[in-house]
Amino acid sequence: MDVVLPKPGTYVVAVSGGVDSMVLLDLLRQQEDLHLVVAHLDHGMRMDSGDDRRLVEAIAKGLGLPFESKQANLGAGTSEAAARKHRYEFLEAVTADHGADAIITAHHQDDVLETAIINMLRGSGRKGLTSLKNRPGVVRPLLRVPKSELIEYAKDQGLRWREDSTNADDVYLRNYVRHRLLTRFDKEGRAKLLKIVTGLQATNAELDTLLVKQLGLKAADGKLDRSWFNLLPHTTAREVLASWLRTHNMRGFNTPTLERLVVAAKVAPAGKRFSIAGGHQLVVHKDYLALKVLER
Repeated sequence: MDVVLPKPGTYVVAVSGGVDSMVLLDLLRQQEDLHLVVAHLDHGMRMDSGDDRRLVEAIAKGLGLPFESKQANLGAGTSEAAARKHRYEFLEAVTADHGADAIITAHHQDDVLETAIINMLRGSGRKGLTSLKNRPGVVRPLLRVPKSELIEYAKDQGLRWREDSTNADDVYLRNYVRHRLLTRFDKEGRAKLLKIVTGLQATNAELDTLLVKQLGLKAADGKLDRSWFNLLPHTTAREVLASWLRTHNMRGFNTPTLERLVVAAKVAPAGKRFSIAGGHQLVVHKDYLALKVLER
């Protein structure tokens, strides 16, 4: 398998009990230069989720690895986004408690393709199509490995794992994409789609570097030069605005929001304010744009 192992260090391994994370744990525990902490969040979204925790705990203890778990009680029908938010908050807390270098997750090649398709259906911009990758604090060694290879490895090694019953429910968009759309791609089609996503990742990295350089010249002290911004073509202005928002640690905005803000930034009279996300506002001044955090 084309696994990209992390550098030596201490890591929190997110283990759900599913085949992906059980294979990941088995691969990592064979590396003598890795110090592992097994972390499991019981989302409380299924009646039998406690069985997942018990399996993961038994495996971790059998391997002599520290085990951390938490009960969330989110309830059935909780959105994927809400579950992910709780999961990463838990994983980040465990990472801090153990002084670990990063979190390791079991996202694989199928997840990369599913995420790209999902975000495409949602009308995502260039970032959304390439969102599933390594990032600071999160390492994903299996991104090049297809799900089929993980299952084959698990069977060959006699690994135990749990099947999440909600994965069969096509009410969830990810499951619909997995079962109804991704299965329509043959091996060659999957390879082409993956090549597109990989190419976009490289393009994004280059564009982000250029945008940061430009913002270094045109933005300072939380202010963005409006005269310069107004001269930019619409698509370029949207990317500049998105990059500027990210430099202020803002993530909760989508493409429609950006479209609205670009128009507002260019034509609105001075003094107008526009809501963004997370309690922020874009404030339009005569010569510059500014961000304001609303008091809670």
